[in-house]
Amino acid sequence: MIKILTSNATHAVLNALARVFERETARDVVVEHASAQVMLARIKNGERADVAVLNAPDIDELVTLGVLAADTRRPFARSRIGIAVRAGRPHPDISTPESLKRTLLAARSIAHTVHGASGRYVPELFERLGIPDSARPKIVTRPGGLIGELVAAGEAEIAVQQISELLAVSGIELVGPLPQALQKTLESAAALFAESDQRTASEALLRFFAAPSAAATFTERGLESAGRNA
Repeated sequence: MIKILTSNATHAVLNALARVFERETARDVVVEHASAQVMLARIKNGERADVAVLNAPDIDELVTLGVLAADTRRPFARSRIGIAVRAGRPHPDISTPESLKRTLLAARSIAHTVHGASGRYVPELFERLGIPDSARPKIVTRPGGLIGELVAAGEAEIAVQQISELLAVSGIELVGPLPQALQKTLESAAALFAESDQRTASEALLRFFAAPSAAATFTERGLESAGRNA
């Protein structure tokens, strides 16, 4: 069995790819996920597996610490940030920075995570847009997780998160990505744990992730494959 530790942003695509790999190789793959910060902390506190797929800077930190094998590190995916609303609701205009600002100011409530890669960018996004402090009380935050669930439950009107995480939530609809001038592309990477006893099979799994045939699966789940076949 190959065990993968990952974040919420790449959980859906890894699950989909793992099922195909299992069918093609008859090897079991288990994918465990949590928010990026929580998963990084779990690994730094001693949790181990065979493969880690996390934000690229986190993978690099774990390589430096000797937890992950440097010679197995490779790019995994590129992710962008988007806006979602509850299913069936009108889609607001977010096509330009100006229209996005109007939409956010008009919203009753805006949800984002605090510790996720996209959530950490939201305060910078608001600053770049000139969102006044008076609008801050309508911001709803959670430490991590799929923030779109708050919109699906009617607890917030708009969700801001990585598109891959928004697409993973039932009951909401993706409005679209942030305008290009405000977009932040987030990169994830993969590497094998230095202590893995499944190195050969795990390396085959990383090559499978990077294969051209996997690209469509990334796209369907709101990501862009960044892997290089090796």
